Amino acid sequence: MTFLRSDQFLPQAWSVSDLTQYIRELFEIDYRLQDVEVSGEISNFTQARSGHLYFTLKDESAQLKCVMWRTAAEQLRFAPGDGDAVVAHGRVSIYEASGVYQLYADHLEPAGRGNLALAFERLKEKLADEGLFAPGHKKPIPAFPRKIGIVTSADAAALRDILNVLHRRYPLTAVLIAPTLVQGHDAPPQIIRALQWLDGRDDLDTIIIARGGGSMEDLWAFNDEGVARAIFAARHPIISGVGHEVDFTITDFVADLRAPTPSAAAELATPDIADLRPYLAGLQAGLRMAAADIMQQRRWQVQNLARALGHLSPRGRLDNNRQRLDNLLNRLDTTMRRSLERESSRLQVAQTTLTAVSPLATLGRGYAIVRDAHGRVVRTVGSITPGDHLDIQVADGDFKVIVSEERGQS
Repeated sequence: MTFLRSDQFLPQAWSVSDLTQYIRELFEIDYRLQDVEVSGEISNFTQARSGHLYFTLKDESAQLKCVMWRTAAEQLRFAPGDGDAVVAHGRVSIYEASGVYQLYADHLEPAGRGNLALAFERLKEKLADEGLFAPGHKKPIPAFPRKIGIVTSADAAALRDILNVLHRRYPLTAVLIAPTLVQGHDAPPQIIRALQWLDGRDDLDTIIIARGGGSMEDLWAFNDEGVARAIFAARHPIISGVGHEVDFTITDFVADLRAPTPSAAAELATPDIADLRPYLAGLQAGLRMAAADIMQQRRWQVQNLARALGHLSPRGRLDNNRQRLDNLLNRLDTTMRRSLERESSRLQVAQTTLTAVSPLATLGRGYAIVRDAHGRVVRTVGSITPGDHLDIQVADGDFKVIVSEERGQS
Protein backbone atom coordinates (compact mmCIF):
# COMPACT_ATOMS: atom_id res chain seq x y z
CA MET A 1 0.00 0.00 0.00
CA THR A 2 1.31 3.47 -0.93
CA PHE A 3 0.79 6.34 1.46
CA LEU A 4 0.78 9.99 0.31
CA ARG A 5 2.41 12.67 2.43
CA SER A 6 0.14 15.46 3.66
CA ASP A 7 2.23 18.08 1.88
CA GLN A 8 1.35 16.48 -1.47
CA PHE A 9 -2.19 17.83 -1.12
CA LEU A 10 -1.05 21.43 -0.63
CA PRO A 11 -1.28 23.82 -3.63
CA GLN A 12 1.96 24.87 -5.25
CA ALA A 13 3.31 28.14 -3.78
CA TRP A 14 3.45 31.24 -5.97
CA SER A 15 6.74 32.92 -6.59
CA VAL A 16 6.87 36.56 -5.54
CA SER A 17 7.35 37.61 -9.17
CA ASP A 18 4.40 35.60 -10.44
CA LEU A 19 2.07 36.88 -7.75
CA THR A 20 3.15 40.50 -8.23
CA GLN A 21 2.71 40.24 -12.00
CA TYR A 22 -0.74 38.73 -11.51
CA ILE A 23 -1.77 41.59 -9.23
CA ARG A 24 -0.45 44.10 -11.78
CA GLU A 25 -2.59 42.49 -14.48
CA LEU A 26 -5.65 42.74 -12.22
CA PHE A 27 -5.02 46.46 -11.89
CA GLU A 28 -4.62 46.92 -15.63
CA ILE A 29 -7.81 45.10 -16.65
CA ASP A 30 -9.90 47.31 -14.37
CA TYR A 31 -10.84 50.16 -16.71
CA ARG A 32 -11.71 52.39 -13.79
CA LEU A 33 -8.10 52.30 -12.61
CA GLN A 34 -6.75 53.10 -16.08
CA ASP A 35 -8.41 56.52 -16.34
CA VAL A 36 -8.57 58.17 -12.92
CA GLU A 37 -8.25 61.63 -11.42
CA VAL A 38 -6.88 61.89 -7.89
CA SER A 39 -6.73 65.07 -5.81
CA GLY A 40 -4.36 65.53 -2.90
CA GLU A 41 -1.31 67.31 -1.50
CA ILE A 42 2.18 66.67 -2.89
CA SER A 43 4.88 65.41 -0.54
CA ASN A 44 8.32 63.77 -0.96
CA PHE A 45 8.66 65.44 -4.36
CA THR A 46 11.86 64.63 -6.28
CA GLN A 47 12.98 65.01 -9.89
CA ALA A 48 15.46 62.42 -11.08
CA ARG A 49 18.37 63.24 -13.38
CA SER A 50 16.38 61.53 -16.14
CA GLY A 51 13.66 64.17 -15.79
CA HIS A 52 11.09 61.77 -14.28
CA LEU A 53 9.07 63.05 -11.31
CA TYR A 54 8.47 61.01 -8.15
CA PHE A 55 6.10 62.21 -5.45
CA THR A 56 3.37 61.18 -3.03
CA LEU A 57 -0.23 62.40 -3.02
CA LYS A 58 -1.75 62.48 0.44
CA ASP A 59 -4.81 63.63 2.29
CA GLU A 60 -5.76 63.48 5.95
CA SER A 61 -6.07 59.67 6.02
CA ALA A 62 -4.12 58.07 3.15
CA GLN A 63 -1.26 58.48 0.70
CA LEU A 64 -0.49 57.31 -2.83
CA LYS A 65 2.90 57.01 -4.55
CA CYS A 66 3.03 58.66 -7.97
CA VAL A 67 5.36 58.68 -10.99
CA MET A 68 5.33 61.08 -13.92
CA TRP A 69 7.65 60.33 -16.84
CA ARG A 70 9.74 63.10 -18.37
CA THR A 71 7.65 63.31 -21.58
CA ALA A 72 4.58 64.19 -19.51
CA ALA A 73 6.50 66.37 -17.04
CA GLU A 74 7.81 68.54 -19.87
CA GLN A 75 4.21 69.45 -20.74
CA LEU A 76 3.43 70.87 -17.28
CA ARG A 77 2.57 74.55 -17.19
CA PHE A 78 3.64 74.97 -13.56
CA ALA A 79 6.41 73.74 -11.28
CA PRO A 80 4.94 71.33 -8.70
CA GLY A 81 6.46 70.99 -5.26
CA ASP A 82 5.87 69.75 -1.74
CA GLY A 83 2.70 71.11 -0.19
CA ASP A 84 0.96 71.86 -3.51
CA ALA A 85 -2.70 70.85 -3.78
CA VAL A 86 -3.13 69.24 -7.20
CA VAL A 87 -5.37 67.03 -9.31
CA ALA A 88 -3.44 64.20 -11.02
CA HIS A 89 -4.74 62.17 -13.96
CA GLY A 90 -3.33 58.81 -14.98
CA ARG A 91 -3.55 55.08 -14.37
CA VAL A 92 -2.86 52.82 -11.40
CA SER A 93 -0.48 49.86 -11.65
CA ILE A 94 2.17 47.93 -9.70
CA TYR A 95 5.90 48.67 -9.63
CA GLU A 96 7.01 45.06 -9.50
CA ALA A 97 10.52 45.66 -8.13
CA SER A 98 9.12 46.86 -4.80
CA GLY A 99 5.59 45.42 -5.00
CA VAL A 100 4.03 48.86 -4.47
CA TYR A 101 0.97 50.12 -6.30
CA GLN A 102 1.27 53.66 -7.61
CA LEU A 103 -0.28 56.21 -9.93
CA TYR A 104 1.44 56.69 -13.28
CA ALA A 105 0.41 60.32 -13.84
CA ASP A 106 0.20 61.76 -17.35
CA HIS A 107 -1.28 65.14 -16.37
CA LEU A 108 -1.08 67.39 -13.35
CA GLU A 109 -2.81 70.63 -12.58
CA PRO A 110 -3.26 72.80 -9.51
CA ALA A 111 -6.42 72.05 -7.57
CA GLY A 112 -7.91 75.36 -8.55
CA ARG A 113 -10.67 74.29 -10.90
CA GLY A 114 -13.28 75.74 -8.57
CA ASN A 115 -15.55 74.33 -5.92
CA LEU A 116 -18.45 73.83 -8.34
CA ALA A 117 -16.39 71.76 -10.75
CA LEU A 118 -15.01 69.63 -7.93
CA ALA A 119 -18.46 69.17 -6.43
CA PHE A 120 -19.80 68.19 -9.88
CA GLU A 121 -17.11 65.52 -10.34
CA ARG A 122 -17.59 64.13 -6.83
CA LEU A 123 -21.35 63.85 -7.22
CA LYS A 124 -20.99 62.37 -10.70
CA GLU A 125 -18.60 59.71 -9.41
CA LYS A 126 -20.81 58.96 -6.40
CA LEU A 127 -23.98 58.50 -8.46
CA ALA A 128 -22.15 56.50 -11.11
CA ASP A 129 -20.87 54.11 -8.44
CA GLU A 130 -24.45 53.69 -7.20
CA GLY A 131 -25.59 52.78 -10.71
CA LEU A 132 -27.79 55.80 -11.42
CA PHE A 133 -26.18 56.22 -14.86
CA ALA A 134 -26.19 52.53 -15.82
CA PRO A 135 -27.67 51.80 -19.28
CA GLY A 136 -29.70 48.95 -17.79
CA HIS A 137 -31.86 51.47 -15.91
CA LYS A 138 -32.65 53.57 -18.98
CA LYS A 139 -36.30 53.47 -20.01
CA PRO A 140 -37.20 53.56 -23.72
CA ILE A 141 -38.73 56.71 -25.16
CA PRO A 142 -42.21 56.05 -26.66
CA ALA A 143 -42.21 56.46 -30.43
CA PHE A 144 -45.70 58.04 -30.63
CA PRO A 145 -46.44 59.94 -27.40
CA ARG A 146 -50.01 61.03 -26.75
CA LYS A 147 -49.13 63.48 -23.98
CA ILE A 148 -45.79 64.99 -22.96
CA GLY A 149 -45.07 66.63 -19.62
CA ILE A 150 -42.63 69.54 -19.49
CA VAL A 151 -40.72 70.75 -16.42
CA THR A 152 -39.31 74.23 -17.09
CA SER A 153 -39.85 77.92 -16.45
CA ALA A 154 -43.22 79.20 -17.70
CA ASP A 155 -41.76 82.36 -19.26
CA ALA A 156 -38.53 80.90 -20.64
CA ALA A 157 -37.54 80.91 -24.28
CA ALA A 158 -36.79 77.19 -23.89
CA LEU A 159 -40.50 76.47 -23.40
CA ARG A 160 -41.45 78.43 -26.53
CA ASP A 161 -38.82 76.54 -28.54
CA ILE A 162 -40.14 73.19 -27.32
CA LEU A 163 -43.76 74.06 -28.12
CA ASN A 164 -42.84 75.28 -31.61
CA VAL A 165 -40.96 72.07 -32.40
CA LEU A 166 -43.75 69.85 -31.03
CA HIS A 167 -46.39 71.72 -33.04
CA ARG A 168 -44.32 71.48 -36.23
CA ARG A 169 -43.24 67.88 -35.91
CA TYR A 170 -46.10 66.15 -34.14
CA PRO A 171 -49.20 68.25 -33.44
CA LEU A 172 -51.10 65.12 -32.39
CA THR A 173 -49.49 65.11 -28.98
CA ALA A 174 -50.87 67.02 -25.97
CA VAL A 175 -48.65 69.00 -23.61
CA LEU A 176 -48.86 69.42 -19.83
CA ILE A 177 -46.57 72.06 -18.30
CA ALA A 178 -45.36 72.01 -14.70
CA PRO A 179 -43.80 75.49 -14.24
CA THR A 180 -40.85 75.85 -11.88
CA LEU A 181 -37.83 77.94 -11.13
CA VAL A 182 -34.80 76.69 -13.08
CA GLN A 183 -32.10 78.77 -11.39
CA GLY A 184 -31.14 79.73 -7.86
CA HIS A 185 -31.24 78.21 -4.39
CA ASP A 186 -34.99 77.58 -4.41
CA ALA A 187 -35.01 75.90 -7.82
CA PRO A 188 -34.08 72.27 -6.89
CA PRO A 189 -37.04 71.63 -4.52
CA GLN A 190 -39.44 73.20 -7.02
CA ILE A 191 -38.04 71.06 -9.85
CA ILE A 192 -38.47 67.95 -7.69
CA ARG A 193 -42.09 68.82 -6.82
CA ALA A 194 -42.95 69.57 -10.46
CA LEU A 195 -41.38 66.33 -11.64
CA GLN A 196 -43.09 64.22 -8.99
CA TRP A 197 -46.46 65.81 -9.78
CA LEU A 198 -46.13 64.92 -13.48
CA ASP A 199 -44.73 61.47 -12.73
CA GLY A 200 -47.71 60.73 -10.50
CA ARG A 201 -50.09 60.99 -13.45
CA ASP A 202 -51.04 58.01 -15.59
CA ASP A 203 -51.90 59.92 -18.76
CA LEU A 204 -48.32 60.91 -19.69
CA ASP A 205 -45.93 59.10 -22.00
CA THR A 206 -42.77 61.19 -21.70
CA ILE A 207 -41.42 63.99 -19.47
CA ILE A 208 -39.01 66.66 -20.70
CA ILE A 209 -36.86 68.59 -18.22
CA ALA A 210 -35.45 71.69 -19.89
CA ARG A 211 -33.92 75.12 -19.59
CA GLY A 212 -31.74 77.32 -21.81
CA GLY A 213 -27.97 77.64 -21.70
CA GLY A 214 -25.90 79.48 -19.14
CA SER A 215 -22.87 79.27 -16.88
CA MET A 216 -22.22 76.39 -14.52
CA GLU A 217 -23.70 78.50 -11.72
CA ASP A 218 -26.82 79.15 -13.80
CA LEU A 219 -27.30 75.43 -14.49
CA TRP A 220 -26.40 74.30 -10.96
CA ALA A 221 -29.99 73.42 -10.01
CA PHE A 222 -29.71 70.51 -12.48
CA ASN A 223 -26.59 69.25 -10.68
CA ASP A 224 -28.52 68.81 -7.44
CA GLU A 225 -28.41 65.31 -5.90
CA GLY A 226 -32.07 65.44 -4.92
CA VAL A 227 -33.09 66.27 -8.50
CA ALA A 228 -30.94 63.41 -9.80
CA ARG A 229 -32.52 60.88 -7.43
CA ALA A 230 -36.02 62.10 -8.28
CA ILE A 231 -35.30 61.54 -11.99
CA PHE A 232 -33.91 58.06 -11.29
CA ALA A 233 -36.98 57.13 -9.24
CA ALA A 234 -39.47 58.38 -11.88
CA ARG A 235 -41.84 55.89 -13.52
CA HIS A 236 -41.99 57.73 -16.83
CA PRO A 237 -39.13 58.04 -19.31
CA ILE A 238 -37.38 61.40 -18.98
CA ILE A 239 -35.51 63.43 -21.60
CA SER A 240 -33.02 66.02 -20.39
CA GLY A 241 -32.74 69.14 -22.55
CA VAL A 242 -30.68 71.43 -20.31
CA GLY A 243 -28.34 74.09 -21.66
CA HIS A 244 -26.52 74.18 -24.96
CA GLU A 245 -24.82 71.32 -26.77
CA VAL A 246 -21.53 71.84 -24.89
CA ASP A 247 -23.21 71.89 -21.46
CA PHE A 248 -23.37 68.74 -19.36
CA THR A 249 -25.23 68.35 -16.07
CA ILE A 250 -25.95 65.50 -13.66
CA THR A 251 -29.49 65.52 -15.03
CA ASP A 252 -28.11 64.60 -18.47
CA PHE A 253 -26.39 61.51 -17.08
CA VAL A 254 -29.26 60.18 -14.97
CA ALA A 255 -32.05 60.89 -17.47
CA ASP A 256 -33.16 58.19 -19.87
CA LEU A 257 -32.07 60.32 -22.82
CA ARG A 258 -29.91 63.40 -23.08
CA ALA A 259 -30.65 66.06 -25.71
CA PRO A 260 -28.12 68.78 -26.59
CA THR A 261 -30.74 71.58 -26.41
CA PRO A 262 -34.39 72.06 -25.35
CA SER A 263 -35.45 72.10 -29.01
CA ALA A 264 -33.58 68.85 -29.61
CA ALA A 265 -35.39 67.33 -26.63
CA ALA A 266 -38.71 68.05 -28.34
CA GLU A 267 -37.40 66.47 -31.54
CA LEU A 268 -36.21 63.36 -29.72
CA ALA A 269 -39.55 63.03 -27.93
CA THR A 270 -41.64 62.96 -31.11
CA PRO A 271 -41.57 61.60 -34.66
CA ASP A 272 -41.88 63.87 -37.68
CA ILE A 273 -45.45 63.65 -38.94
CA ALA A 274 -44.32 64.18 -42.52
CA ASP A 275 -42.32 60.97 -42.34
CA LEU A 276 -44.92 58.78 -40.72
CA ARG A 277 -45.49 55.88 -42.99
CA PRO A 278 -46.33 52.49 -41.46
CA TYR A 279 -43.93 50.58 -43.62
CA LEU A 280 -41.05 52.99 -43.11
CA ALA A 281 -41.75 53.14 -39.42
CA GLY A 282 -41.40 49.35 -39.22
CA LEU A 283 -38.17 49.41 -41.18
CA GLN A 284 -36.84 52.21 -39.02
CA ALA A 285 -37.56 50.32 -35.82
CA GLY A 286 -35.93 47.18 -37.16
CA LEU A 287 -32.92 49.12 -38.38
CA ARG A 288 -32.49 50.84 -35.02
CA MET A 289 -32.57 47.52 -33.18
CA ALA A 290 -30.13 45.91 -35.60
CA ALA A 291 -27.77 48.89 -35.48
CA ALA A 292 -27.90 48.98 -31.68
CA ASP A 293 -27.08 45.26 -31.50
CA ILE A 294 -24.20 45.61 -33.96
CA MET A 295 -22.82 48.63 -32.13
CA GLN A 296 -23.01 46.82 -28.81
CA GLN A 297 -21.23 43.79 -30.27
CA ARG A 298 -18.56 46.01 -31.79
CA ARG A 299 -18.08 47.78 -28.48
CA TRP A 300 -17.53 44.49 -26.70
CA GLN A 301 -15.15 43.34 -29.44
CA VAL A 302 -13.17 46.57 -29.18
CA GLN A 303 -13.04 46.27 -25.39
CA ASN A 304 -11.87 42.65 -25.59
CA LEU A 305 -9.23 43.53 -28.16
CA ALA A 306 -8.10 46.46 -26.05
CA ARG A 307 -7.72 44.21 -23.01
CA ALA A 308 -5.79 41.64 -25.04
CA LEU A 309 -3.53 44.37 -26.41
CA GLY A 310 -2.96 45.66 -22.91
CA HIS A 311 -1.71 42.23 -21.80
CA LEU A 312 0.72 42.10 -24.72
CA SER A 313 1.95 45.66 -24.31
CA PRO A 314 5.54 46.08 -23.03
CA ARG A 315 4.50 49.25 -21.24
CA GLY A 316 4.54 47.67 -17.80
CA ARG A 317 8.04 46.25 -18.32
CA LEU A 318 9.29 49.61 -19.64
CA ASP A 319 7.80 51.42 -16.66
CA ASN A 320 9.55 49.06 -14.26
CA ASN A 321 12.85 49.36 -16.11
CA ARG A 322 12.66 53.15 -16.10
CA GLN A 323 12.15 53.28 -12.38
CA ARG A 324 14.76 50.61 -11.74
CA LEU A 325 17.28 52.67 -13.76
CA ASP A 326 16.56 55.73 -11.63
CA ASN A 327 17.11 53.66 -8.48
CA LEU A 328 20.42 52.29 -9.80
CA LEU A 329 21.60 55.80 -10.72
CA ASN A 330 20.79 57.01 -7.22
CA ARG A 331 22.71 54.08 -5.71
CA LEU A 332 25.67 54.78 -8.03
CA ASP A 333 25.75 58.45 -6.97
CA THR A 334 25.69 57.46 -3.29
CA THR A 335 28.43 54.81 -3.70
CA MET A 336 30.75 57.19 -5.62
CA ARG A 337 30.28 59.97 -3.07
CA ARG A 338 31.10 57.65 -0.15
CA SER A 339 34.15 56.27 -1.99
CA LEU A 340 35.50 59.78 -2.63
CA GLU A 341 34.98 60.69 1.03
CA ARG A 342 36.94 57.62 2.16
CA GLU A 343 39.84 58.31 -0.25
CA SER A 344 39.96 61.97 0.82
CA SER A 345 40.20 60.94 4.47
CA ARG A 346 43.03 58.48 3.70
CA LEU A 347 44.90 61.19 1.77
CA GLN A 348 44.70 63.58 4.72
CA VAL A 349 46.09 60.89 7.05
CA ALA A 350 48.96 60.19 4.62
CA GLN A 351 49.78 63.89 4.36
CA THR A 352 49.89 64.20 8.13
CA THR A 353 52.21 61.15 8.42
CA LEU A 354 54.49 62.39 5.63
CA THR A 355 54.81 65.79 7.24
CA ALA A 356 55.79 64.19 10.55
CA VAL A 357 58.69 62.17 9.06
CA SER A 358 59.89 64.81 6.54
CA PRO A 359 63.52 66.00 6.85
CA LEU A 360 62.22 69.55 6.64
CA ALA A 361 60.48 68.99 9.96
CA THR A 362 63.84 67.92 11.45
CA LEU A 363 65.55 71.03 10.07
CA GLY A 364 62.82 73.14 11.57
CA ARG A 365 63.87 71.93 15.04
CA GLY A 366 67.44 73.40 14.62
CA TYR A 367 69.28 70.58 12.92
CA ALA A 368 71.31 70.94 9.68
CA ILE A 369 72.39 68.68 6.81
CA VAL A 370 76.10 68.86 5.84
CA ARG A 371 77.25 67.85 2.34
CA ASP A 372 80.77 67.80 0.88
CA ALA A 373 81.77 69.22 -2.46
CA HIS A 374 80.43 66.12 -4.21
CA GLY A 375 77.01 66.43 -2.58
CA ARG A 376 77.55 63.51 -0.23
CA VAL A 377 76.17 63.80 3.28
CA VAL A 378 78.97 64.18 5.89
CA ARG A 379 78.29 61.68 8.63
CA THR A 380 81.65 61.59 10.57
CA VAL A 381 84.45 63.99 11.36
CA GLY A 382 86.91 61.61 9.79
CA SER A 383 85.39 62.03 6.37
CA ILE A 384 86.53 65.68 6.09
CA THR A 385 89.91 67.46 6.19
CA PRO A 386 90.84 71.08 6.80
CA GLY A 387 90.27 73.20 3.72
CA ASP A 388 87.33 71.16 2.48
CA HIS A 389 84.40 73.14 1.09
CA LEU A 390 81.11 72.11 2.70
CA ASP A 391 77.46 72.99 1.99
CA ILE A 392 75.27 73.50 5.11
CA GLN A 393 71.45 73.18 4.67
CA VAL A 394 69.18 74.59 7.39
CA ALA A 395 65.40 75.10 7.58
CA ASP A 396 65.25 78.33 5.57
CA GLY A 397 68.13 77.77 3.08
CA ASP A 398 71.79 76.76 2.78
CA PHE A 399 75.28 78.36 2.92
CA LYS A 400 78.95 77.44 2.18
CA VAL A 401 81.74 76.94 4.76
CA ILE A 402 85.44 75.96 4.65
CA VAL A 403 86.80 73.51 7.22
CA SER A 404 89.50 75.29 9.24
CA GLU A 405 90.43 72.42 11.51
CA GLU A 406 89.41 68.91 12.22
CA ARG A 407 88.34 67.91 15.68
CA GLY A 408 87.74 64.43 16.97
CA GLN A 409 85.07 63.24 19.31
CA SER A 410 85.34 64.97 22.70
